[in-house]
Amino acid sequence: MISRFLILLYAIVSYVIFTVSFLYALGFVGNYVVPKSIDMSIDVGNPTDLSFAIVVNLLLMSLFAIQHSVMARPAFKRWSAKFLPLACQRSTYVLLSSLILLLLFWQWRPIPTPVWQASGIAAWLLIGVHWLGWLIAFASTHMIDHFDLFGLRQAFVAFRGSAIPGQSFRTPLLYKIVRHPIMLGFLLAFWATPEMTVGHLLFALANTAYILAALQFEERDLIAEFGATYQDYRRRVPMLLPRLFGRRREDRQPPRPAGASQ
Repeated sequence: MISRFLILLYAIVSYVIFTVSFLYALGFVGNYVVPKSIDMSIDVGNPTDLSFAIVVNLLLMSLFAIQHSVMARPAFKRWSAKFLPLACQRSTYVLLSSLILLLLFWQWRPIPTPVWQASGIAAWLLIGVHWLGWLIAFASTHMIDHFDLFGLRQAFVAFRGSAIPGQSFRTPLLYKIVRHPIMLGFLLAFWATPEMTVGHLLFALANTAYILAALQFEERDLIAEFGATYQDYRRRVPMLLPRLFGRRREDRQPPRPAGASQ
C-alpha cells in the first residue's frame, strides 16, 4: 500500500510540474506576464552574441526533442520496465519532459531582431489563431484521455490494485479531421504571432522540423500496435492539415481485392 501511495504521489507531483511548465509556455511563446519569454528577458544589460544564442537555443531544443522521442519508443519502455514500475513510466516521461522544458525557458537566449510585424486587424487575427492553437492542443488531450496521457490514470489504477488496461484505438472529434490535432495546435500557437522575431522564428522552425520528424516514428509505432486499423485511418484522415474539399477520389473508392488487375 505504501509503494502504491508513493506511485500516486509521484504521478500527482509530475502532473503539477507539467501544469506549471505548460502555463509558463503560454507566457513564454506569447510574451505575456512571465519574467523571461521568447523575445524578452529581465537580463537586458548583457546582450548575447547572435551565434552563441543560436547554438544555445538549438541545443536546448535538441535536448527536449531527444528526450521526448527516445522515451516514447516501445524499445525504451521495455528497457525501463526492468527497473521502473509500469504505473510510473508515463509520469516519469512527463516529469522529465517538463523539467527540460523549464530548463529551456530558463536558459533561452532571446534574439529580438524583427522579421515581420503585423498591426490592426491582421495582428488581432494572428493573436486569435495563436490562442486557438493552444485551445486545440489542450482540448485534444481531453478528447482521448488527458489523465492517461499524463500518467495519472495509471497511478490511480495501480493504487486501487487493479491491472492497467491496454490502449484502445479511438478517433473522437478532432481526430476525425486530422490524425494529430495536438501537434496541429502547437504549430498554430508557435507560428501565429503579430511580431515574429529571429528568436521566435528559430523556435518555430526547429519545433516544426522536430514535430514532422517525430510523427514519422510515432506513426510507425501506431501501425505496429494497431495494424490495419491504423493504416486505414491513416489513408482516410490527413496528418496535420484538414482537407478542405472532402475526401480524395481514391479514398471514396472501395479497396480492390488482393490480386485484382491494376
